[in-house]
Amino acid sequence: MADTAAKSPKARIPRYLQVAGELREAIMAGRFSNGTTFPTETTLCQQYDVSRFTIREALKRLQAEGLIARKRGSGTVVQPAAARGGALHQPLSNVGEILQYARDSKVAYESKGRGPLPTEVAEQTGEDLAGDWTCFRGVRRHPDRRRAIAVTEAYFHERLDDAVETLDLSAGTLFSQIERSSGVRVGKVTQDIQAIAADADIARDLNLDEGDPVLRILRCYYDPTGTIFEISVSFHPGDRFAYSMHIDVEG
Repeated sequence: MADTAAKSPKARIPRYLQVAGELREAIMAGRFSNGTTFPTETTLCQQYDVSRFTIREALKRLQAEGLIARKRGSGTVVQPAAARGGALHQPLSNVGEILQYARDSKVAYESKGRGPLPTEVAEQTGEDLAGDWTCFRGVRRHPDRRRAIAVTEAYFHERLDDAVETLDLSAGTLFSQIERSSGVRVGKVTQDIQAIAADADIARDLNLDEGDPVLRILRCYYDPTGTIFEISVSFHPGDRFAYSMHIDVEG
């Protein structure tokens, strides 16, 4: 039982990212609007039973995402929706934050069949990706929002076929299930982001007009030997999604 808990995605997410995720959900749900005061560091330490260091790291993430502003002597203030463009912000600095984003939203997938990787996806990776791939497609939504925030297509290589057969397509993140059932580990994740025009299918699922701009995010998951075992391609409406990057300057 202990081994299973140690391998769960939530167990690997640092505590400050978990706290940041819960505060992010509260902010995006409007719980601190209409003049409601944002909790002090002391209050948050007591609420989450964590150290002040953990709370400060969580608040740094939210500040980097443009969700809050912190001023010495004035405390923490939630930025108005107009200041952050009304979009869902995802931090981008490690795999834990990728998993946190998946935990904060919901998606149900459907199988789209098995075969060679689509030419346009293979060309975007720039690598030789032979073999058959099983594709699943889903529409991702935030619980507090009516409109979808993404369409995602996930591809798994044939060597994971046994694990793919056990997937629960209504249980959310497919990668976490694959990891638990196959034992595969992530050695590296690469990500390419490009603005493109929505085709008819994407426009329909995202409630857009065909040709409207969307962000295409292609993410490749490598095992420790440097071999790609999963590829995901997500399409986000530009007005509902934004990436935030936190960079620490060395020296």
